[in-house]
Amino acid sequence: MSAARRSKKKRLETLAEQAQTAPENAATSSPLLPLGAMLLAGSMGTAALAQTATPAAPATPASASGASPTQAAGTLPTVTVRDRAEQDGSTNSKTTLRATKTEIGKGQQELRDIPQSVTVMTEKLMQDRNLDDFREVLRTTAGVTFQAGETGEEDVRLRGFSLGTAGDIYRDGMRDGALYERDTFNDDRVEVIKGSASMLFGKGSTGGVVNQVSKQPFLMNQHEVNTTLGTGGLKRVTGDFNFQTGQDSAFRLNAMAYDADNWGGKQKKFGVAPTFRWGIGTRNEFSVGFYHLDTRGRSTYSHPWFIRDGEIVPTLKARNFYGFDSDKLNTKATYATLSHIYRFDHGGELKTQFRHGRYERDLWASVIRFGTTNGAPTTIDNWGPNTLITRAPKGRMGTSDLTQLQSDYSNKFNWGGRQHHIMAGVDLYYDKSKRNNNFAGPASTLTTTVGQPNPHQWRDDTRGDPVYNKFDASNFGIYVQDTMSLTEQLKLVAGIRFDRFKGSYDTAATTAANGTVTPAYSFSKSESLWSPRVGLLYQPSETQSYYVSYGSSYNTSGDAYQFTPSSPNNTLANTPAEKSRNLEIGGKWDVLDKRLSLGTALFYSEKYNERNTDPDSAAVQYLLSGKRHALGMEFNAAGRITPAWEVFWNHTWIPKAKIDKSNQQLAANGGGAQVQGDRPGLTPRNSGSIWTTYRFMPKFRVGLGANYRSSQNPEGSRAVKAKGFVTFDAMAEYSMTDTMSLKLNVTNLTNRLYADALYRGFYAPGAPRRVELTFKALF
Repeated sequence: MSAARRSKKKRLETLAEQAQTAPENAATSSPLLPLGAMLLAGSMGTAALAQTATPAAPATPASASGASPTQAAGTLPTVTVRDRAEQDGSTNSKTTLRATKTEIGKGQQELRDIPQSVTVMTEKLMQDRNLDDFREVLRTTAGVTFQAGETGEEDVRLRGFSLGTAGDIYRDGMRDGALYERDTFNDDRVEVIKGSASMLFGKGSTGGVVNQVSKQPFLMNQHEVNTTLGTGGLKRVTGDFNFQTGQDSAFRLNAMAYDADNWGGKQKKFGVAPTFRWGIGTRNEFSVGFYHLDTRGRSTYSHPWFIRDGEIVPTLKARNFYGFDSDKLNTKATYATLSHIYRFDHGGELKTQFRHGRYERDLWASVIRFGTTNGAPTTIDNWGPNTLITRAPKGRMGTSDLTQLQSDYSNKFNWGGRQHHIMAGVDLYYDKSKRNNNFAGPASTLTTTVGQPNPHQWRDDTRGDPVYNKFDASNFGIYVQDTMSLTEQLKLVAGIRFDRFKGSYDTAATTAANGTVTPAYSFSKSESLWSPRVGLLYQPSETQSYYVSYGSSYNTSGDAYQFTPSSPNNTLANTPAEKSRNLEIGGKWDVLDKRLSLGTALFYSEKYNERNTDPDSAAVQYLLSGKRHALGMEFNAAGRITPAWEVFWNHTWIPKAKIDKSNQQLAANGGGAQVQGDRPGLTPRNSGSIWTTYRFMPKFRVGLGANYRSSQNPEGSRAVKAKGFVTFDAMAEYSMTDTMSLKLNVTNLTNRLYADALYRGFYAPGAPRRVELTFKALF
């Protein structure tokens, strides 16, 4: 591609973003595909663009033939484009904060046709804010909180309900493996559907589901390289290379390398994700992809807390590392995906995906605790540079081999005089895992101080070889959903899903420090579950959608690793699945000539048979006697207020949340875990994120954002609260040429020290201030 042609292409790619000469609705009503963009670039001021959207039936090859003899002079020939934009439907994930379509609801759907709250973080939002770590993306999502797990795995909460350390995070609609630290280098966008979603995804939490959408090859040669330097010795390089290899085929390679000292909390990452796609836009479309991410770093999950007037007082600096140089948190994810799309006549589509992968985690970390200060017990009033810090070992190793097959069908029919949008599918997975969740090894007597946080001490790995507990799980699911048009404005959504789950444990023999031996034992369980979903949509115009919906979800007792039995008798075999339900009423609007999308919803989420230990036989069984609920509202806005001013905002307000029933007894001192009548832990009343950018001139753009969360209790510590907080981020971007730009990001501008992830007895601090400079080149 010539330099002139690249320059014209770049101008067209940024035309929608800069929006200096045309209204937004002109761009979004007929998106500029890459070929259309080049044609428009070559004919600015002399001709109009003719573009045909991707047909549902098999398309004819794209043509670059000239005009017919009878064609009027100056008129472009009609061009049929067989590929659609790699991004989300009618919006370009690279150039806008607004999304109008999603695949999180099984099959591509308009957001207005989904009767639940959906938040979409586009690639542009992630690049604007330098959200390289997947957890940072979740931190910009309203309603999301984090429990700091004892072995470094963050337990994500949504609307106060656990997404679990595994199970409710997906990749391209398929369950993503647990154990590894995720990166966004291959993400086109991240989608979050809130509320019960078992009809679509099977087993899962009440809070919702998170779906990562991978970048896909498209029919154009286009490449992008980003190089970032930052404080804490940060160095990051990403490459996104797309090659058109034939008339209907393309190859795309995304790669990433990262290295940072992080003031002692070192981390190195390497990722690569090649994908080849062929038959694009034809009746039979195929793709084969590979993904590998290797992360080697250190865990800093454990900071001890002081309590003053019932509030956590963070003390240790967030940017310091207080563990050993030998601490490690190494994870890997390696998987391959095969995909086939068959397009029927009259618009039907059958998408089948197969994936097999391995996920690994090796953690050897330090539990940080205060010792003495100048020979006296440490308190909030006397701690200082001479305060002694002890470091106890915490370890975990695990491997998971996950195999999945799923097939989803969608089509529209006219039956009985009414239009029906049918979605149906079947999915299977098999998870073969082994874990040692207590692989700590002997304690070290080495200490450090607050004033000398990391004296570069090393402990020898004397843990030996791990003894694993093994867990095998399989699931078969089948679902069907119909969206029926009752009138031109009224649609009924109804669906149901059936799942058959099987799980088995093989627990290794253990020997306690006092020599007591617990023998090996095994058990298995299986369950069959039904998950309904029903909703009503009222759409008086193409810019308005109102809905009411009801959905259910469940969590099987034997499917979560944290419920591994602790003794041969405590098998959970008598405990059925927890069940939950979600009722939601909301509306979605496109305003300002469809430049800006708004949404709001009122929700009531309830887990009505939560697990509790049986006070009469706590050693051998659990009861489904607990109950909790959350009542609140969601608010969303994404798009352009003016052609130069963009905004993304999402907010969750939960004024009412309560543990309605529990067997937990109130501690004599009034502390301990939450009891009946308490507000559940990790459920702040307000949480959210806002990001806004303004283009002052064609080459200069600035951005400002905030993440905020009101006060909350750690789960298991009812008398303790973490203060609310607000952190601010800023960005300035300068486009040096049409193909090169320089961007400066500052996160946590005020260097706010706050408790982010919480656990009973300790917390993980939020990220400190970081300054990053990114150079981007397109070619």
